[in-house]
Amino acid sequence: MTEKNLEEVLYLLQLHYEAYANVKAFADKFKHPHPTDTRGWSQIIVSALTGIGGYERKKGPDLEDGSDVKAANCWDAIDTPRFNGCIKAGTQADVANSLASLDKMPYLFFVMWDVTEKTKKERCRIWVVRTQYDQRFRDMADLWYRQRAAGTIRSDNFQLHPPRNLDHNVFRNNCGVLEYPLLFEAHASNGKYSVKLADPTMLTRGCCKVIAN
Repeated sequence: MTEKNLEEVLYLLQLHYEAYANVKAFADKFKHPHPTDTRGWSQIIVSALTGIGGYERKKGPDLEDGSDVKAANCWDAIDTPRFNGCIKAGTQADVANSLASLDKMPYLFFVMWDVTEKTKKERCRIWVVRTQYDQRFRDMADLWYRQRAAGTIRSDNFQLHPPRNLDHNVFRNNCGVLEYPLLFEAHASNGKYSVKLADPTMLTRGCCKVIAN
């Protein structure tokens, strides 16, 4: 994560912010949901931040190294934003429905646009899980897979509930409440973004922490 990476991320965040602001008036006027492609923006921004390229529009993982990116946008959201499909289940892939899917994935990135808890400033946060090594995350995923195999859980959708508009890093799931490694955070003030945190060590040493329910 270099200064050039951060410069490009700030530029992209600014583009996203301005695109959102420019179209919002028309979405409101014509009574439609906001058309921002949160998933696409998130993938591009993670690539700019980490230097890991995309998968060239092919089916498969989001990034060329096998990593995935999950996205959520709280701005003017109609439904409750959450991260969906965080681990593979219910597909025909050889590694679906087991921890083998995590063994093939170097990183799982989570990107969320929301506002700060106290000052209500727009922000973007990016968390990262080292899915091959993070034992707390793997324990939670393993419990979910076992409950699904036993029929206790019938859904194929492993959801994580992030800290929407809250100033902490705790994600919730019925199989585990964990504090996630924060890789990056930027806030917008008077329409301009600035970096509040950029910690590349999370890519090599970051680990989830168990939080009591």
